[in-house]
Amino acid sequence: MTDSHQRPTLLQAFIPIIFLIVALSTNVFIFGDASLDGSNQIILILSAGVASIVALKLGYKWAEIQNGMVKSISSAMASIIILLLIGSLAGTWLLSGIVPAMIYYGLQILNPTIFLVAACIVCSIVSIATGSSWTTAATVGIALIGIGKALGIHEGMIAGAVLSGAYFGDKMSPLSDTTNLAPAMAGTDLFTHIRYMAYTTVPSITITLIIFLILGFMQGGSGDVGQTDEILTAITSKFNINGWLFLVPIAVVGLIVKKVPAIPAILIGALLGAVFALIFQPEVVKSVAEWDGTGWTVTFVGIMKSMYGDISIVTGNGIVDELLSSGGMHGMLGTVWLIVSAMIFGGVMESSGMLKRIADAVMSRVNSTGSLVAATAGTTVFFNGTASDQYLAIVVPGRMYADIYKEKGLAPENLSRTLEDSGTVTSVLVPWNTCGAYHSGVLGVATGVYLPYAFFNYISPLMTIAFAYLKIKIRMRSENQTEMGVEA
Repeated sequence: MTDSHQRPTLLQAFIPIIFLIVALSTNVFIFGDASLDGSNQIILILSAGVASIVALKLGYKWAEIQNGMVKSISSAMASIIILLLIGSLAGTWLLSGIVPAMIYYGLQILNPTIFLVAACIVCSIVSIATGSSWTTAATVGIALIGIGKALGIHEGMIAGAVLSGAYFGDKMSPLSDTTNLAPAMAGTDLFTHIRYMAYTTVPSITITLIIFLILGFMQGGSGDVGQTDEILTAITSKFNINGWLFLVPIAVVGLIVKKVPAIPAILIGALLGAVFALIFQPEVVKSVAEWDGTGWTVTFVGIMKSMYGDISIVTGNGIVDELLSSGGMHGMLGTVWLIVSAMIFGGVMESSGMLKRIADAVMSRVNSTGSLVAATAGTTVFFNGTASDQYLAIVVPGRMYADIYKEKGLAPENLSRTLEDSGTVTSVLVPWNTCGAYHSGVLGVATGVYLPYAFFNYISPLMTIAFAYLKIKIRMRSENQTEMGVEA
């Protein structure tokens, strides 16, 4: 900070944050779920404008503010590239039958005697395969609600099992937008984030499954699961389902274990998906192409469409048709837009010293790693309740706490893990949050009814706080660690 720059007061630093919260709350109230289509991004830009006005009042020049925006966006470029490649991978994995195979074998786990555990596991598998808790709930989740009710199981328990599994998969899937967003905000890379998040997420889902197992045995019951058979039949009517398809995800997992950087690993996964589509699903490739040409040109068009654009496989079964769709790279542009908008806001706040002023206020009350993680978790929950959007519950605290974790010598994956353990999963527990409103509407179960049974969603933030206070798997920042969490 130069002599011409004034240090912001705490009130001045909070003015853009307050504007953001009020504007977002109003925006979500008016647009509802549609606020995710772009209006939230506009609110972030407007909030950056408010922050810029405050910065100018503090003596900053526009060139300094603009440079702060550009620097902030630049720090997220690796994550944006990864996100775009993830879109292509999702498309080719759908086209090749990899995602349908995961769903197919996952649904066969369903067993009426252990319905709640099975429902949680199935939704975990589907959510990992699709990268979306929303899609999982709107498809398999709805089917499971119907089956569970037929078995005489309490609808709150069923919805709790569905959402616990859906959010476990959403967190752990490299296809998930929030799983890409959290490391982008914290300054680490995707696969480091997922590996580190497994330390708290696996115990959380294990405890959740044990609870559902106990509840399941207490419920008992059996009944007709014919709806599952209809889904399985619809999948096999379009795809050649076999075990060979799993060679591709196994290969990608192998690359991750070998610590191959995320960008080449995901690109290889997407290309392998395209190759397997040509081998196992040639008819599906042709149907997706919708091209008048013949021979290799049709195949080329089908593969390219799966990588860059919207594709859908029509089976005649509404549930399956919802699952078997992908937006490719194009489908990721909304999240890229959100990241860029968020980084513009964060860049102004950071370059003007306002984030540091807020961070200093937090630091004065933080005396341990445990209290820092607890403060981060509390902030994400606060934004889920006030901003009513899980993305903002990751974005704003991510930018707010990034420097604090760095100053404390903590690796950025500690922050990214906390953001997902507390931000992503608790959004569904807030009735007026877009996630809570969406899932209660889709499943037909009120938030207050399923909340007591969404065990994973509130065990997760408690687990990450417990790990921090007990100093379990808390990674320190190495001297040669880059901003993206990769050793130089």
